[in-house]
Amino acid sequence: MAKARNANQMAQFKFGVIAPLVQKTFPDATAAAYCRRVAANALKLPDGTERLYSPNTLKGWAALYEAGGLEALIRPPRKDSGSARALTPEAAARACALKAQFPKLPATQVRLKLLEENLITAKVSARCLQRFFKDWAAKNRQTDGKDRKAFEAEYFGALWQADSSYMPFLPDENGKKRRTYLIMVLDDYSRLIVGAKVFFTDTAVNFQAVLKSAVATYGVPHKLAVDNGAPYICNQTSFICADIGTQIRRAPPKDAKYKGKIERAFKSIKELWLYGLDLSRVDSLDDFNRLLTAHVRKYNLAIHSSTGSAPMDRFLATRGRIKSAPSNDWLDEKFTHRLTRRVAGDSTLQLDGRQWDAPMQFIGYNVEVRYLPGREAYILAGGERISLRLTNKQENSRARRMNTPSIDYSMTGGNGDV
Repeated sequence: MAKARNANQMAQFKFGVIAPLVQKTFPDATAAAYCRRVAANALKLPDGTERLYSPNTLKGWAALYEAGGLEALIRPPRKDSGSARALTPEAAARACALKAQFPKLPATQVRLKLLEENLITAKVSARCLQRFFKDWAAKNRQTDGKDRKAFEAEYFGALWQADSSYMPFLPDENGKKRRTYLIMVLDDYSRLIVGAKVFFTDTAVNFQAVLKSAVATYGVPHKLAVDNGAPYICNQTSFICADIGTQIRRAPPKDAKYKGKIERAFKSIKELWLYGLDLSRVDSLDDFNRLLTAHVRKYNLAIHSSTGSAPMDRFLATRGRIKSAPSNDWLDEKFTHRLTRRVAGDSTLQLDGRQWDAPMQFIGYNVEVRYLPGREAYILAGGERISLRLTNKQENSRARRMNTPSIDYSMTGGNGDV
């Protein structure tokens, strides 16, 4: 699983380097000039090391991406490689939190804490954490001055901002009142709210649902600005964005003004709509979302005080700069989660806390599982999709599975992986 994650991170790194080539947004006179400029300096890899690449290598990455998407940039993991030493986003976030809470805590103690919480392996050394904290401190120093200037993206889709905000308590399907969360995506140039929905949980899956709907309606943004909250540092979210062709920009820690436009939109929604809403007449989350959708429609059609134009008008004037989603099937494929799971001896595997039946031929093997949350799940082996189903133990006790697919394991490369 760690090998697959590292391969995905490397592919996302490559996309970050060639994104201006793919999106045709490089500031240089030619694509070749951009490649020469970038290749002149060492690039920092996801594991913290630095390496020089030739201009031809960058051109090759761009050609691979244009031919086969992010999948073409993923190299198969080496069979003799050891465990990954790079910090995962979760481990990095926890390390930063510990350092912020206890500034004098040495890297050796932070390492022990991360080991106790199973966020890193023993391969991650105290020296690795020291280098990480040094870089983190340097980044913090760069933003401490708060030398801000008013800015605006050049066209619709050049930059979207996404964030979550607390909403009122509403009754769930059992009549119990629960805290709700508004997940919203806003275009920086037009101020158009491209996605907004309220949920009972603030999760990566819910954010991905809002983003997917926004992409289906308005197209694929070039960049997406998010903070370091749990829904936005998810590995699956990062992979999805890179796969559709969107660069993620993360806000510096404790810097809410980085996404000031969406914060202002949250404030407007609450002051102009929510605070005057009679919540006693809202019977369910669906009712609340219908009312929210109606307000967002009015917001997008009204003159915005900062631009002097309606967000919808600005969208219509510059929408041709980004690509549209080719089809619903393309969207489903791009927003599919990808995980590696080991099939247990009872022909089952775990996904999101639920148990799924797998063909018995995969017992004891690590398999690549793809699934849309709440929908279908399947194993991808040898280019073939093999459907999974939720485990029904009572049904399994009454019937034997027959005609299970067969896989030629001589083609899988061995080592217990498919």
